[in-house]
Amino acid sequence: MREEVGKCSVCEKTIYCLDGFLDGIITKEKILYCFSCSTKEEDK
Repeated sequence: MREEVGKCSVCEKTIYCLDGFLDGIITKEKILYCFSCSTKEEDK
């Protein structure tokens, strides 16, 4: 099952919940990132 969750706050890529697993990262501040943008944010 594939359900849309939202969009990455950096690149605007659509992020999905895939069979119960989030295809991205949500921070403590409730900001949604795709995996590629989340690694770029960690490097800062």
